[in-house]
Amino acid sequence: MKESILISVVIPAKNEAENIETLVHEIITQFNTRHDFEIVYVDDGSTDLTAHQVNASVLAFPGKVRLIQHEEAVGQSTAVYSGVCHAYGQTIVTLDADGQNDPKDIPKLLQRAETYPVGADFCIAGYRKNRKDTPWKRFQSRIANKVRSTLLNDCTPDTGCGLKVFPRNTYLKLPYFDHMHRYLPALIQRAGGTIEVVEVSHRDRRHGESKYGMWGRLFAGLIDMCGVMWLQRRTKLPTLKESVTLENVTSHE
Repeated sequence: MKESILISVVIPAKNEAENIETLVHEIITQFNTRHDFEIVYVDDGSTDLTAHQVNASVLAFPGKVRLIQHEEAVGQSTAVYSGVCHAYGQTIVTLDADGQNDPKDIPKLLQRAETYPVGADFCIAGYRKNRKDTPWKRFQSRIANKVRSTLLNDCTPDTGCGLKVFPRNTYLKLPYFDHMHRYLPALIQRAGGTIEVVEVSHRDRRHGESKYGMWGRLFAGLIDMCGVMWLQRRTKLPTLKESVTLENVTSHE
């Protein structure tokens, strides 16, 4: 079973019970006749029926949906980290649990990912050009994205978009820290990887409310950006040359 899984859709969720059933059906529909995928939900300490709803999908789609639970809420980055660590697929798709990312965009990002050779480091990042959020939230994001892109030069206009595709091995090479999910393009770029941006759609939230506010993210974000800038400046990527060996010499004679 594990060997047949090539793609893992990792979804961090906190108190998103009302959005789970619809989102699971939408994701499975997009994979159509493909059977080489799984959906990994990570319940980050929810206090509603999130785990119950995911388990209902586990029963409805045997072998396609899995549930990982945190006993208490530890944040979105750690939820993504748990999901990737427990994923069976070598290609990871992440998206938010609130249903605002449209699963119809997943095939488009996967198609771009398939153009990279095996072993390549890359990130296909979604760009919500027409966001369906409040004017205040869009204003926050514009400021945050402008500051981040100026300081980190990460080639990504919308790093907050939850819809991304990257190799599992690439992710596991990155330094882990809280809030790292907002800096995946910069971290992958730092590791020598390629960043590609694909425009994706964005939908109104149907149920529930956002779990994140501006001021809580602002202070932590400034500290995180300083940390990522430090990592960028301390990184040295070698240019490799294969040494000449006796075996190589004799094989050309």
